[in-house]
Amino acid sequence: MKAAVTLKENYEFRRLYQKGASAVCPTMVLYCRKNRLGHNRLGLVSSTKLGHAVVRNRCRRRLREVYRLHTPELKQGYDIILVARVRTAHAPWPEIQKQFLKLCRKLDLLEKTQ
Repeated sequence: MKAAVTLKENYEFRRLYQKGASAVCPTMVLYCRKNRLGHNRLGLVSSTKLGHAVVRNRCRRRLREVYRLHTPELKQGYDIILVARVRTAHAPWPEIQKQFLKLCRKLDLLEKTQ
């Protein structure tokens, strides 16, 4: 993923947590807020509660991949944070995809298809 499409700075994460909309499911939490850019930016969070570095990195990889696969379906111009939960590491892949799309629908992030 290019550096231009990721959230890196602490103040960006804090702003999104405070002023953004959120949706929750057993495998992840999704925060989003409109930005003034023409593209989406992604931030990934995995706390030490998940386990050791191997587990945290696996959770981040899974969330990054689910975002990458569904990027064409998402509206543009949003900052998005995906927070991994304990079940992210062990959930089957179709379940992660299904719940990501459910959260996107809940926050109205999906493009309208005809």
